[in-house]
Amino acid sequence: MITRTICATGLALFVSIGAMENPRAADDVTDLLSRGDVKAAIDAVRADEAQVVRDQVRLCQISAPPFHEAARAQLMKAAFEQAGLSNVRFDRVGNVLGDRPGVALRPHLVVAAHLDTVFPEGTDVRVTRDRSVLKGPGIGDNCRGLAVLLAVARAVGRVQLRGSITFVADVGEEGLGDLRGMREIFGATLKGQVDRFISIDGAGLFLTTASTGSHRYRVTFTGPGGHSYAAFGTPNPIQAMGRAIANISQLQVPGQPKTTISVGRVGGGTSVNAIPSECWMEVDLRSAGPAELAALTAKFEQAVDAGVRDENARWTSAQRVIVKKELVGDRPGGRTPDDSALVQAARLVSHALGVSVPENESSTDANIPMQLKIPAVTIGAGGNGAGQHTAGETFDTTDAWRGTQYALLLTIAAAR
Repeated sequence: MITRTICATGLALFVSIGAMENPRAADDVTDLLSRGDVKAAIDAVRADEAQVVRDQVRLCQISAPPFHEAARAQLMKAAFEQAGLSNVRFDRVGNVLGDRPGVALRPHLVVAAHLDTVFPEGTDVRVTRDRSVLKGPGIGDNCRGLAVLLAVARAVGRVQLRGSITFVADVGEEGLGDLRGMREIFGATLKGQVDRFISIDGAGLFLTTASTGSHRYRVTFTGPGGHSYAAFGTPNPIQAMGRAIANISQLQVPGQPKTTISVGRVGGGTSVNAIPSECWMEVDLRSAGPAELAALTAKFEQAVDAGVRDENARWTSAQRVIVKKELVGDRPGGRTPDDSALVQAARLVSHALGVSVPENESSTDANIPMQLKIPAVTIGAGGNGAGQHTAGETFDTTDAWRGTQYALLLTIAAAR
């Protein structure tokens, strides 16, 4: 990571690189950095880093699996109110919203961070600390994002804005949540009202300008079941699922665009000495290319069907295993064009702050506005994370304030 404080050298780098792409945009951000209120806000978030980390920890120690985000949402609602946001409220699916009005209603910017984690109910969510390193499920993804969202909400109160901002702590980004929070925001709560969108999601510094599409399936295998000894020879649903998983593991996928498949969860059966009557698995398929995702989906279905067919063919019994493939998640892909003012601003802000912000493609809350052709990006919240989506997830707080400064300056630039 290349890092610099805001100084003459950093501004010179910014102007020399950024001005080549869009001189007017470069001038706009230069003007922002020359304003006393913006400088004060940027300095404030660095000084506020200890509070950001405290928020990160207290949020993380409230369990928030998909569809069970209410307790964490209540804390965010109170924090939005304490940050001075107006019209703090819940929408009908449980998203928390709060407004920071500008001089005008438009442009209307939404800045969001998701409430939920991948971890099921009952997970030990206590956070430990060893010097600069925090450890706990979800500490980076997305407790850091939520804490930075709060920091930005507090800091922009120091800044005169031309446009208006709505801050959102949203539900249902992870797992089978299937972006239900964002679907509600853009389909009902703020339908037709959003001009630009920024999602703050996870540790590190990065800029996501393209979204990967995904299909998520729950596949259920059923059969007659029976005693493991007395009914031996009856087709076994778990064995059929095992054959299907083996087939899936052998599927070839293209490297470009990146295309992936993973069996994420399995379950079923009643006893070690019983042939099960039912089992299930959940499978995640992703690709940045719609055609590649469609082709992989077809191969996946063939692999499952072949597993069932082979299990049934193995035995002479007339009884059969049958399979049901249910699409439980369908995330759209999309892209915010390189010449978008929001993407240009995100790049110029990184130069202005003297930080390296690599670009990537991913599946985030930004998938929904990207599909709707609303300019949208996802950014990292700073620091350095490891073990994402594992119980041993860690977050190194060293210089994490740089991510907060990046989020703040981009928010201010996008509300112009």
